Amino acid sequence: MAESRTWRVIQWATGNVGSRALRTVIEHPQMELVGLWVSSPDKVGKDAGELCGLEPMGVKATHSLEELVALDADCVLYMRQGTDWDEICALLESGKNIVTTRGDFHNPARMDPVLRERVEQACRTGNASIYSTGSSPGFVTEALAIPLMALQRRHGLLTIDEYADVSSRNSPEMLFQVMGFGAPMAPFDQHRAEHLKGDFGSSLSQIADAVGLEVDEIEALGELSPAQSDVTIAAGTVAAGTVGAMRTTITCKSGGRPVMRFRANWYVTQDIEHDWDLRESGWRIATEGDTPVKVDITFPVTAEEYAAYTPGLTAHRPVNAIPAVCAAPQGIRTTADLPQILPIFD
Repeated sequence: MAESRTWRVIQWATGNVGSRALRTVIEHPQMELVGLWVSSPDKVGKDAGELCGLEPMGVKATHSLEELVALDADCVLYMRQGTDWDEICALLESGKNIVTTRGDFHNPARMDPVLRERVEQACRTGNASIYSTGSSPGFVTEALAIPLMALQRRHGLLTIDEYADVSSRNSPEMLFQVMGFGAPMAPFDQHRAEHLKGDFGSSLSQIADAVGLEVDEIEALGELSPAQSDVTIAAGTVAAGTVGAMRTTITCKSGGRPVMRFRANWYVTQDIEHDWDLRESGWRIATEGDTPVKVDITFPVTAEEYAAYTPGLTAHRPVNAIPAVCAAPQGIRTTADLPQILPIFD
């Protein structure tokens, strides 16, 4: 039975995911929104309800760290672009727990030692805790990986394939200029692979370390595949021979042997040169060992509903984690040491 109490929550940022989290907190039967931080000057002073599509509810958005540090709150949902370590530490020192979609805290052992000690000291000062989670990394790389591995007594390799069909996204600048779809084939930008390596490598290695498969090496590999024919997508046209799909693989090794692997498969067409077994958006998780299993997860919504649907995948688990994180011992917490995250429904 859920604990009968109300958690006082501050929402930090109102992007796609932050706005969904904000709405979820306002509508939650056992949560009270007490503060809202926004990055945009245009949003300062606006009502939190109006910023997430609800009726006004009395909490006004602010850009002031000092105002929010002074509030009486149990937890901060920290969902801004980039991690501001001064903000993080000030919030923790003031006694506020943090649940964040920033990937910096998945595996404390892999944090920069100086930053880790600074955060741990802030946790000790405020008797507070901080936890990184979301859908990917988070749910699929940790919360779902644990029970699948729990079926085994001899582990081989856990592989998580994430599939994202972005052909219906009408964002030409994002798809063509930032991501590089429709560009001439060229070597993959390794910096992009290294970026994913930070968050996903930390998340996967947390679980591997927890089950005794201590990770001593994390590899990142990026690949591109050309479209086999011209394809028209929402954002424009991708010509045959140009980039139609990209795949980034993060592999954690223990004793030289791959034990955990994540592959991000992003594409605008499945008609590509390489046999990557592309499928509809979702995840495929496969374990190899003495009790192998394979799980396919897809998203049963229409293309028109997809944009409004996906923020919930990332926003809802952090909201649901608030009670467990508030009850946890002080420090940087992980999925491996927290209890099961249970949602509280109406």
